[in-house]
Parts: sequence; C-alpha cells; structure tokens
Amino acid sequence: MLIDTDVHEYLRSKHDLVPYLNDYWQHHFREYDFDKSTRIPSAFPYAVPGAFRDEWTPEDGARATDLDRLREHLFDGEGVTLGILNGFFHTAGMVGNFELAQALTSAYNDWQIDQLLEKEPRLCGSVHVVTHDPAAAVREIDRVAEHPQIVQVFLPTVTDRQYGDPYYRPIFEAAVRHGLAVALHHGGETQTLLGYPRYFIEWHALAAPHAAMNQMMSVICNGVFDALPELKLIVLESGVAWVPWFMWRADQQYRELRAEVPWVKRLPSEHIRDSIRVATQPLSDVAPRDFACLVEMTESERVFVFATDYPHFDADSADRVLTGAIPEDLRNRIRYGNALESYPRLPSLVA
Repeated sequence: MLIDTDVHEYLRSKHDLVPYLNDYWQHHFREYDFDKSTRIPSAFPYAVPGAFRDEWTPEDGARATDLDRLREHLFDGEGVTLGILNGFFHTAGMVGNFELAQALTSAYNDWQIDQLLEKEPRLCGSVHVVTHDPAAAVREIDRVAEHPQIVQVFLPTVTDRQYGDPYYRPIFEAAVRHGLAVALHHGGETQTLLGYPRYFIEWHALAAPHAAMNQMMSVICNGVFDALPELKLIVLESGVAWVPWFMWRADQQYRELRAEVPWVKRLPSEHIRDSIRVATQPLSDVAPRDFACLVEMTESERVFVFATDYPHFDADSADRVLTGAIPEDLRNRIRYGNALESYPRLPSLVA
C-alpha cells in the first residue's frame, strides 16, 4: 500500500470554474476578464525551471489537468493506492476581494468533487477555504465535508497572522468536528522571513521550512493541541532534515520559557509526535540511511508520511527515496501506516 499525501491537480483554465459560480459571480468573472492561467493573481517574482517532471509532460500539455493521465502517472506508474489532492489554485493567498476569493474557493471545491472525486474513488479531496474569514471558512467546511472522499482542510502557510492565533481556532474546531485533518502547504505567496530573496534557489531552499516552523511553533505555543488533542496537522512539501533540529530547539526553549505559556502542558516534541505529520517530499535533502538515523534519534517514526508532490519537477518516487537503507517497519509506516493513523477518514476509504 502507498498513500500519497500531496498530489496537485490543475485547472486547464480558471474559466472551468464558471459553471460552478452563481449568476452574480459569473457576470463578475466576465466583466473583469480573468486571465486563463490556473493561478490566482500573484506577486511571485521567479520563473520556475522545469516545473513538471519530463515523463509527466505529454506533447498535448495535459499534465495533471487530465484525469486519465493522472491515473496513468500516479496509480499505474508510481503504484499509489490513494492520492490526496491539494490543488494549485490557492485563493486563500489573495490579499483582497475576499468575497470573490470565497466564491472561487466554493466553485473550486465543487469542481474538484464533480470532475475528480466522483470519477475516481482512489482520489481524496481537500476543503479549500479563505482563511481571512474564519466564519465563512467554517461554513464551507460544514458544506463540503459531507462528501465521504474529503479528508482534510487545506490551509496556506502564508497568512496575515500565525495559525495559533485564536482568530483561526474555529477552523480547527470545524475540522475536528468533521473528522478531517488540516494540511499546511506553501505557495507562490509564501516568502522567507526576510521577504522574497533575489533568486529562486534561495526561495526554494528557505521559504517552505521557514513558514512551516513558524506555523508549527505558533500552533503548539498557543495551546491548539492542548485544547484539541484530536487535531492532526499535516505539513506538506517542506523537506524533512530540519524537523529533528526543530524538535530539539523547541523543547530546549520550552524548558527555559515554559512559564510564558502555562497552558502548554507537554513538550513540543511530544505534541509533534502525537499531532503533527510532515510529508517526506522532498526527501532529497538527506540520504535515506541518515534519515533513518535522525528518526531514531528523535523517536519520530510516527511523524512522517509519504508524498510525491506530483507532477512537479522535483517529485519523489517511493522506490527511489524509501530504499532498503530505511528499516522495513519505518518504510511501511511512511508508505501508509502513519497516514492511516492521522487522517480519520482514510481507513474507511481504504476498506
């Protein structure tokens, strides 16, 4: 069994969403002449080299916009049993016009269900929400969570404030109420702690782990897991080698400064082992043998879940990254065991 926690499906055009908008927003869509790209407006300053893996780039350009090609690449080619969709249309990154963002988000959720989940039982979906309006986000979770193949709430790592802020607590409460995990994923709007650097290589190395560490520490220190012990937070596409250092650093700071956060009753590393999962992609930042040693040193065998990051240029294949240098028990935990324990809805879908 192989569960892929990070699959990116694509729209061919934002105009694919028009049938899922009401009359008002269809009119708005036409009047404001949205471009045909799959991304929302973004200040992302970089050209991305080789955005898609070569063997997943057919001449007709279908890539992950075509369900049959996705089946061929992911299920047949990679041997994936279940794939969890995270999209590539992150309306929560819009810095204004939140009513439009909410309309596009709802349309995207309906498009995902209609065009992908209803046609392929091996795919699992996400509830995309607009984080700037937690009340609207909760309504969207309540609406979309009725579909049995929805397994998580998708949140971008870039926000106006950290996710530990009580402002966002209703989103986490709604996820727990519906038996959904919460996934964090970076995007073009995610910056390093010092903003956009001059080159893509700098951004690609630093932005995702910077944002992930910031949000993880915020959720821990603001007592989210103490209040919601059933919550599972999945951190996607941020690498893995930084996780042991982060666990050690967070524990050391907690021992020194725990009086500041008396509502946090456990070491950060204990919260991470029980409540946070980190997707393996890209696992290329550490050799498999060294990765196994780091897991043993931090007792983090329950922390990591597998991800390809399909269809991007640096996507991982399980047989290339989960090699024999990793003990079999740990390999099986990463391939499927940890995901089955962390996404409350997955066991029934596997069955």
